[in-house]
Amino acid sequence: MARYADDLALAHLLADTADSISMARFRALDLHVESKPDLTPVSDADTAVEKAIRATLARTRPRDGVLGEEFGASEAAAGPGIRQWVVDPIDGTKNFVRGVPIWATLIALMEGDQPVVGLVSAPALGRRWWAAVGHGAYAGRHTAAATPIRTSAVRRLGDASFCYSSLSGWEENGRLDSMLNIMRQSWRTRAYGDFYGYMLLAEGAVDVMVEPELSLWDVAALIPIVTEAGGRFSDLAGRSGPGGGSAVATNGPLHEDILLRLTP
Repeated sequence: MARYADDLALAHLLADTADSISMARFRALDLHVESKPDLTPVSDADTAVEKAIRATLARTRPRDGVLGEEFGASEAAAGPGIRQWVVDPIDGTKNFVRGVPIWATLIALMEGDQPVVGLVSAPALGRRWWAAVGHGAYAGRHTAAATPIRTSAVRRLGDASFCYSSLSGWEENGRLDSMLNIMRQSWRTRAYGDFYGYMLLAEGAVDVMVEPELSLWDVAALIPIVTEAGGRFSDLAGRSGPGGGSAVATNGPLHEDILLRLTP
């Protein structure tokens, strides 16, 4: 715990800054939204949050690299053995611009290719989740109101709550039939999407969360929270870590079954 205590405290400080900026722009009548080359939206809140986080990291962790969704990687982030902060300033921008309160700032610290600290702050929901390797996973409004969180003990798909982001990506990668079969056999299915399904998984409220296509900033902060809560996190090929470009997150006992069922 002591090894990452300062980093986790800094992540909370960064999240406090992000929350103040994003909440001031949430549902603002003059919110400015543009489309990126991949046709996904970016708001002035996204860019303002990432700039503020980068400015703080430049002062407090000048030797660490930074990778963010909106402004890419810093030069320091390219060196071998460099610690790298990975930031998604607003995960769930489509929700943000439509006034849906399910969005969050995602902050992770990676050592090598493994995330060791993760924090997810959803100020419109009044909730935050965080974890560090060896520290455990917690949720609450802030550190003074923290509660340890743990994944469920469900072992059968027929008893499981199955969560996903959308079906279109699964159709594109040829696994739509597999997804539909899982959904038919699950006790309950819901498409919470983005970060939220993973946090519900870490809390034991759902048992599986899957996504077919993700970037590093989408998952780096989620992995320590899920795994420190007792769950498993891999890509569709079963490889652990954030580099696979897809995600299968489970409570643990269901993991191998879900991987097998998602194999075309």
